[in-house]
Amino acid sequence: MTDASPDSSRSRPKASAGFSLAKLLLEGRAFFALIAIIVVFSLLSPYYFTLGNFLTMASHVAIFGILAVGMLLVILNGGIDLSVGSTLGFSGVIAGFLMQGVQLTALGVILFAPVWVVAVLVCVLGALVGLVNGVLIAWLKVPAFVATLGMLYVVRGAALLMTNGLTYNDLGGKPELGNTGFDWLGFNRLLDIPVGVLAMVVIALIGSIILNRTAFGRWLYASGGNERAAELSGVPVKKVQVSVYMLSGICASVAGLILSSELTSAGPTAGTSYELTAIAAVVIGGAALTGGRGNIRGTLVGAFVIGFLSDGLVIIGVSAYWQTVFTGAVIVLAVLLNAIQYRPRARLSSPAGGSPTSPKKDKAGMADPALEKTAG
Repeated sequence: MTDASPDSSRSRPKASAGFSLAKLLLEGRAFFALIAIIVVFSLLSPYYFTLGNFLTMASHVAIFGILAVGMLLVILNGGIDLSVGSTLGFSGVIAGFLMQGVQLTALGVILFAPVWVVAVLVCVLGALVGLVNGVLIAWLKVPAFVATLGMLYVVRGAALLMTNGLTYNDLGGKPELGNTGFDWLGFNRLLDIPVGVLAMVVIALIGSIILNRTAFGRWLYASGGNERAAELSGVPVKKVQVSVYMLSGICASVAGLILSSELTSAGPTAGTSYELTAIAAVVIGGAALTGGRGNIRGTLVGAFVIGFLSDGLVIIGVSAYWQTVFTGAVIVLAVLLNAIQYRPRARLSSPAGGSPTSPKKDKAGMADPALEKTAG
């Protein structure tokens, strides 16, 4: 009885030490930052904390949120996609081109495609851009940064060549041509919620199901955490890489359709630097740039942090230059906190001054979350 009491007394503090306020604040930093932004700007402006303003800001966030979901899939795989902003702009240009009518000179006719056909073709285009990225990275072993940076310029250049630097305007369509409804994504609402916001929610739900309920999601986390180990375990690593870049391209195309619909115009420079905002949303949401760690929920919160911060600064009249400074500071802080959260744990020494805990024991203890929950 007396021999067991010291062990039990030592184990009690460990069990009670399971809750850490610092850990809670660190892991939930994006959510707490969003709450702080809402509180601060609500105090600074009477127009900020209104339902109408929140819906308007959410419609702005939807573009970045959709891009960020696709970017998250790529970053979970340990990659990066710098071409999503250009893909967004090119998708809008293709949509504008199709909405203006495709002239078949040999037949002497002009074809006007229905809006749903335009949307499908644009999404196929985004998937093709992602396919090129994926093949370059997975099969030809081009570094992701270089491959997607090259596609950034290729796709943006193609958009400029198609339009000669001009913008397609008045994309509303004409009833007699059967191509009306393009502005539905940008202006219509369902249950008083902008369609773009609902599209973001649907894409986020699909992404969450893929990550949490499918074998592909498990393969993605495994290949992002340790590509070599995943490959030895039978995970089709190359197919996963190609797939995530295709999904990222599709998300960029959907965002391009929504943005062009909101503006009822499509320009070749649309989406410039949007890829950086998408990466920032993923990082603020707590994902690790090294891959294997992150989730849809945190990414969406990160997108809302950036969107609500930018719109709040506009509402209170802060200069656009200072907005860039504040956004950059938030991104740097988020990366710093990610580095703190995901840094390797130091070896633990025994309380009695004994030998350090074996790294093998640490890994074994961390490998089974169920054991940790039971012990806590």
